[in-house]
Amino acid sequence: MHNPCALIPVYNHEAAVPAVVHRLLDSGLPCLLVDDGSSPACATVLARLASLDNVSLLTLPTNQGKGAAVMAGFREAARLGFSHALQVDADGQHDLREVTTFLDASRTHPEALICGYPEYDDSVPKGRLYARYLTHVWVWINSLSLQIRDSMCGFRIYPLAPVLALMDSANIGKRMDFDSDILVRLAWRSQPMRWLPTQVHYPTDGLSHFRMVRDNLLISSMHTRLFFGMLVRAPMILWRRWQA
Repeated sequence: MHNPCALIPVYNHEAAVPAVVHRLLDSGLPCLLVDDGSSPACATVLARLASLDNVSLLTLPTNQGKGAAVMAGFREAARLGFSHALQVDADGQHDLREVTTFLDASRTHPEALICGYPEYDDSVPKGRLYARYLTHVWVWINSLSLQIRDSMCGFRIYPLAPVLALMDSANIGKRMDFDSDILVRLAWRSQPMRWLPTQVHYPTDGLSHFRMVRDNLLISSMHTRLFFGMLVRAPMILWRRWQA
C-alpha cells in the first residue's frame, strides 16, 4: 500500500506556510500540519488552513522542538491511515516542484526512505554550510557507511512502519538533532535509502529557529551518543552487511 501525505511541522511560520500548503495540495498530497506550540497569530492561520479539504491539524500544547513535532506527526499520520509521510519544512526553503519526482520514487520503492540531498544557491548562510561538512564526517563514522549523502536536509519521504518501530524502541533527538539522529539509527537497522537532489533556497526574510550555540551543542551531544552506540553495534552491523 502506498498512501502518502505531506507532514509539515510549524512553529511561527504563519507568513510562509500557506503557500507551502497550497503547493502541496496542488501536487495532490493531503497535508498534515503539526502546530508546535505556535503563537496565537500563527495558530489562527493554521486553523484557517485546516478548514480546507485534505488538510489536517495536530496541535501540541507547548513548543517541543522540530523532531518532537515530526514524530508526533508520524503517529498521527499512521492513525489517519497514511503509509508514508513527506516531511516538508514550513519556511518555504524546499523546492516543491520536486514533490512529484520524490513521490514517483517512493511508489516505485515503497520500502525505501527517499531522501533529498541539497543543492544550494547563494542564499545559504556560509557558517551553516561549512558546519554541515563536519556533521557529514561524523554521520559516516557513526553509520559505518558512506551511504548517507546528507543527514540534515529535512525533505524526505518516510515509510511509516519502520519509523514507528524505531520510535518505539529508541530515544531520538527531539529538536534540531532529529534529522541526523533518525537517519543513523535507521541505517543501523539496514533501512533501504534512496537519494535524490533537491534545490534549497533560504528566503532573505525567512524565519529560522536554528540557535547557533544551543543547537550545535545538541548536535555535538547527539554525535557522541551515536558514536558509542555504533561501537556497541559495530559487530552486528558489519555482520549484516557481510551477509547481504
